Amino acid sequence: MTRVPALMIQGTGSNVGKSLIVAGLARALVRRGMRVMPFKPQNMSNNAAVTDDGGEIGRAQALQARAARVAPTVHMNPVLLKPESETGAQVIVQGTRVATLKARDYGRRKADLLPKVLDSFRRIEGLADIVLVEGAGSPAEINLRAGDIANMGFASAADLPVVLVGDIDRGGVIASLVGTHCVLEECERDRIKAFIINCFRGDISLFSEGVVEIERRTGWRSLGTVPWFAQAAHLPAEDVLGLAEGRGSGPSGQPVKVIVPVVGRIANFDDLDPLRMEPGVDLRLVQAGEALPGDADLVLLPGSKSTIADLAFFRAQGWDIDLAAHRRRGGTVLGLCGGYQMLGRTIADPDGLEGKPDTVAGLGLLEVETVLRDDKTLSITHGRHIATGTPVSGYEIHLGRTRGADCARPMMEIDGRMDGAVSADGLVMGSYMHGLFGSDAFRAGFLKSLGGVSGVAYETRVEAALEALADHLESALDMEALLAIARAR
Repeated sequence: MTRVPALMIQGTGSNVGKSLIVAGLARALVRRGMRVMPFKPQNMSNNAAVTDDGGEIGRAQALQARAARVAPTVHMNPVLLKPESETGAQVIVQGTRVATLKARDYGRRKADLLPKVLDSFRRIEGLADIVLVEGAGSPAEINLRAGDIANMGFASAADLPVVLVGDIDRGGVIASLVGTHCVLEECERDRIKAFIINCFRGDISLFSEGVVEIERRTGWRSLGTVPWFAQAAHLPAEDVLGLAEGRGSGPSGQPVKVIVPVVGRIANFDDLDPLRMEPGVDLRLVQAGEALPGDADLVLLPGSKSTIADLAFFRAQGWDIDLAAHRRRGGTVLGLCGGYQMLGRTIADPDGLEGKPDTVAGLGLLEVETVLRDDKTLSITHGRHIATGTPVSGYEIHLGRTRGADCARPMMEIDGRMDGAVSADGLVMGSYMHGLFGSDAFRAGFLKSLGGVSGVAYETRVEAALEALADHLESALDMEALLAIARAR
């Protein structure tokens, strides 16, 4: 039986552009009339997306699904690891949380997940004319090769050809590609059919000898050198390290200053993407050891994968003192999901979901209390912002329920129910809805309440960036050679 064409994009390391290359290829091939499905066997990210079939996957795979013009499904990313501490992570399998494991324990058990991963791949394969698979990290991490399901282990199990991506902007791209060739087993080297140089700045012809040398030393062919793509900043960042600060200015020349304290387990920070694109917003990410600026218009507390631990982290930076001062000055505070929970009077974890059972004091800016429970909420949501009546769309992904006096003043109406809380003076608010700033009308109304003006049609800009990315790859890569590799599987 003829198998569906498929291709695995692996990288010489993390953050070399694998996710965006898969997204750009997906849109380029869809425009050629192909049914494209993205797939990533294992991802590690606290930036998750809720799928139509009621589970969660890495947000990068949701963007790739959008690029391919298909609905995201849990089978596009069957294993998602969501770090909860320096050594442990929540394990999501086919959209559902199955365990929290230390890294060493997961290392012992990951091979047991291969049947589930292959099951998801077969389901995806059955819906596609071509499957674009993304690796994780690098196949050169040979210390992690035993039981691997993320790179060569999966490529071998599914019998996939591989294209290797190296990022020249990071430096050492020749050594990265040639070094990967050196440390792989011969059968794994043979699986790699070609390579791509990504993120080149300047005159590409100046690297032509470098390409020849890589080809000579590895025996792999070049599919092309991809120039730097500035519009990548218009696409959602998968990793917090990829978040760009926005320092625009509105029509008055005075931007709305939005301050975001970056907690240790920040999660679902795609809430920030529409704000950082706004020309009238000055978005500042405050790192550990820095004070929250005293001239903020809004302090936004983002989502968290470990709310109690991140609340302790927040206090350790002295941010609780800075936030209280901001509040006394009449500043606005918004908490989303875990940030909303932190704003309340207490957070209780009676079942020890985030560590040992405990109840801790919150920041006390909202008259609410949160109890963490094991019944995780995962849903795509639609509703309205009560203060302005503007429509909102987004998603919920959280443990716990929040109750209290300030819930009598909800922030949102979501699918016919009330959500969130607002303080009596209207300056402190919280909601469980992620993604609400992606709704242009809400974002415009919210910025107006802070004295600002919205100048971005967010969804339109994301679509334009995906189209431009597809054009960019079409012009830089030998697409026919790439398709031939996928078809020769």
